[in-house]
Amino acid sequence: MFAPPSALRAQDTVQLVAPAGPFDRASFDRGLEVLSSRYRPRFDDGIFSRSRYLAGDDDRRLAELTSAWRNDEVRALFAARGGYGVMRLLARLDVEALPHKPIVGFSDLTALHLALQAKGRISIHAPVVTQLGRSSPEVVQRLFDLLERDVVAPPLTATETFVGGRAEGPLIGGNLSVLTRLIGTPYLPDLTGAILLLEDVTERPYRLDRMWTHLRLAGVFEKVRGIALGEFTHCEEKGEAWGPLDVLRDLAREVNLPCASGFPIGHGEVNCAVPLGVRVRLDADARTLEFLEPAVRR
Repeated sequence: MFAPPSALRAQDTVQLVAPAGPFDRASFDRGLEVLSSRYRPRFDDGIFSRSRYLAGDDDRRLAELTSAWRNDEVRALFAARGGYGVMRLLARLDVEALPHKPIVGFSDLTALHLALQAKGRISIHAPVVTQLGRSSPEVVQRLFDLLERDVVAPPLTATETFVGGRAEGPLIGGNLSVLTRLIGTPYLPDLTGAILLLEDVTERPYRLDRMWTHLRLAGVFEKVRGIALGEFTHCEEKGEAWGPLDVLRDLAREVNLPCASGFPIGHGEVNCAVPLGVRVRLDADARTLEFLEPAVRR
């Protein structure tokens, strides 16, 4: 069982944090406007720091994250952007000592999501602030509903069945490349019985093959019950008639677990919010992902 955080209410105070990479200010401001329509977002000026490919050094990012997390006035944390950097904080982040509240983000935030699931907590895989400003009203509303209503989220539909079958289990995963980097660490949760969610961006097909094969060699596919593939954005091989989905289709058939591809989750134009850690039912034949538990509790 994974524990859900407390639900939000309209006009709750939420904090924007940058635990990973630096970001474009205009995209951030557009996302801030979206959040301001529902909640009372706040942030520290240090969020705009830059240190090479990071949003400031590790000390700054860790202090910002833990301070917001511990602040009783702050009801939820929203990541400004992914990029890279969360992994650098995990060894200094005592998740069990921090209060349970919604953590919202995706991409590099997969490292934090997995660390939370390793401690039995539910978190929210959803657009980061810089993506929210270009998200559709439907995507935004789904996120708000997920955070505020203690009812199950509407199901999602994929575009293709790779391997038929049905399976149930907790939804765990996120970005493929980040997930593989946590193999062999204490921050990867037990995947036994899970439905594995995977998505990625700008990874050429041979790299997807390599990371998938890493999962296979590590025994991941002997533990999970099914695979839900989101979008693999800008992963094409230039000048080739075949693409990432051709490679992933073959790889999925090799492991022979129920697998549907093309769920609207990831780095594409539509990134639907989903709760990680909740029990789901994957029907690969019908290409549906049904949520069986709410993401939050009243």
